[in-house]
Amino acid sequence: MEGNKKTMQMLATLVGCNYAGTPHELRGCINDVLAMRDTLVARFGFAPGDITVLTDDRDAAGVLIPTGANIKRALSDMVSRAAPGDVLFFHYSGHGTLVPRRHGHGQYDEAIVPTDFNLITDVDFRQLVDRVPEGATFTMVSDSCHSGGLIDQEKEQIGPSSSGGGGDGLAAARGRRRFLPYAAVVGHLSGASGVDSSHHVADHLLALFGADASAKFHFHQRHDAPAPRRPDGGILLSGCQTDETSEDVAADDDAAEGGKACGAFSSAVQAVLAAAHPAAAVSNRELVMRAREVLAEKGFEQHPCLYCSDANADAPFLGHQEEKLKPAATMPAL
Repeated sequence: MEGNKKTMQMLATLVGCNYAGTPHELRGCINDVLAMRDTLVARFGFAPGDITVLTDDRDAAGVLIPTGANIKRALSDMVSRAAPGDVLFFHYSGHGTLVPRRHGHGQYDEAIVPTDFNLITDVDFRQLVDRVPEGATFTMVSDSCHSGGLIDQEKEQIGPSSSGGGGDGLAAARGRRRFLPYAAVVGHLSGASGVDSSHHVADHLLALFGADASAKFHFHQRHDAPAPRRPDGGILLSGCQTDETSEDVAADDDAAEGGKACGAFSSAVQAVLAAAHPAAAVSNRELVMRAREVLAEKGFEQHPCLYCSDANADAPFLGHQEEKLKPAATMPAL
């Protein structure tokens, strides 16, 4: 019956880690997710109550700190609520890192760095996407270093080995990079775990976080060529290629969004959406390619990438169709 037709859900989890007061401090990550929160409500019709925000702004009332366990719990809860046809969105702004495989002979995997350094890896995001109901989408924007490939085994549409061109490896940083070297991650964890820093990061994470550590480290993972996957609802828009860094822009930089510190990629995404008519759909492919152009015009040497199925590459970002838009909700104060 038409009266029983289920309304499409639009759910979001936004994470900004500035690591204030640490040697790894960034400036624009919280600003990124607050700007995205406004955009989700005003442009895409998300209900404020369906947006979960995690930041390390300890001055904000009722703030949920983005530890590894808290981020994974929020994402898992979001996926558990999903039904076919729903739109799920995850925005991460913060540090990224590369994790060497124990027996990978120079091979590395991508991870994001929550405030407690309990790494969330490409395998964790693959497991999340595998739980997304068929017909729903899980769109991930990661404004972090080495973010290309953060959903394990997702098909590359725009990247170093596909259309759209590529970079020249690690570029010189214009500002502060959203990157923590592997040695810095291990050094930080070693002081807390009591495990000698010569050990692999997995040993530190398991000692400190146990069951809350990444699934990658709980069982032996084969890294042979993966079997072909069925197209799924995973969509990754990464701030840069796997071998590149993403920039954190200071407030006094000409590229700063509205005079506020921000991520270069997050700012480029906002610029592309702002330049398009509010009722116009922008495809995932168009958004990444235009973001590349914005970054190049501003002198940034990072190349955003797109990983998803062929169908989702040309689908509207966040399923934005004029006839599907809901009236913008009133924004509550944080």
